[in-house]
Amino acid sequence: MRHLNVNVYSHRFRHTYACQLLDNSASLDFIQGMLGHEKTSTTQIYAQIQGVRRRELYRQYF
Repeated sequence: MRHLNVNVYSHRFRHTYACQLLDNSASLDFIQGMLGHEKTSTTQIYAQIQGVRRRELYRQYF
């Protein structure tokens, strides 16, 4: 069994979920509904970092 030396918070799970949805072509409206965001601007934060860079950051921290 491998031990991970990272802090895991609920926001990290939400962020990962949103990014996975974006990577699989989910619309921002759908993601907004799944995360329960009232404002579209809150959900758009997840779309700012896209593609290869997002995957690099994901690998770095997970």
